[in-house]
Amino acid sequence: MFESLNIKDIIDILLTAVILFYFYKVMRETRSVRVFSGVLIFITFWIIISKVLEMKLLGSILDQLVNVGAIALIVLFQSEIRHFFYNLGTHNRMGKILRYLRPANKKNGEYRHNREDIFPIVMACLNMSKQKLGALIVLQNELPLGDFINTGELIDARISQRLVENIFFKNSPLHDGAMIVKDGRIMAAACIMPTSHDLDIPKEFGLRHRAAKGTSNETDALCIVVSEETGNITAAYKNTFKMRVTSEELEEMLMRGEF
Repeated sequence: MFESLNIKDIIDILLTAVILFYFYKVMRETRSVRVFSGVLIFITFWIIISKVLEMKLLGSILDQLVNVGAIALIVLFQSEIRHFFYNLGTHNRMGKILRYLRPANKKNGEYRHNREDIFPIVMACLNMSKQKLGALIVLQNELPLGDFINTGELIDARISQRLVENIFFKNSPLHDGAMIVKDGRIMAAACIMPTSHDLDIPKEFGLRHRAAKGTSNETDALCIVVSEETGNITAAYKNTFKMRVTSEELEEMLMRGEF
């Protein structure tokens, strides 16, 4: 068998290994990693029975299971598959290619936020931090957040410090959920964001932090969290936390839309 291997077969094996390893890295961040490991064991067993040992009866049964199982895997791992293709599409080199495919008016700083829009958010976060008012603010970058905006209450208002603080006031009907900022405007509040089930998240972090981690994991948005328990400000971007953010760091992050 090994004597019949050629360069094309070796490349085929290496590419398959790379794709499986990359997909495993995505799965490792979720609770589905054990299921993924079980699927790999089953596939290995199927290859040995059907291709290596060539057992006809058991091999035919496993072939039928594999044919049906392909659809089951898509349903079972739909969120992980979506995240896999998202990471693939937002890779640095792929992102450079996609920039050239966009219209010219979308290439130069359209997604950067100016200081006039950022300053009210910074001051609101500092005041909410002192008063220990919980908040989750999501700033859209290149990837649209329309699906999440539609889950909340549409506002579409100019950013102001008083409006931000009123949204997250404890007795406000909009304080639960996220406030989404797009193109220098508050688009919606009380939005439902994806929640991360990553076990590496510190135990003292609550649902807002998990929502920030989940959002940063599925999108390129910058998420700002004000803790209701400690008043600390935390930022999440591309599945990474930055804790105890200062006012200067916060302003710089918001200006850039990233860490």
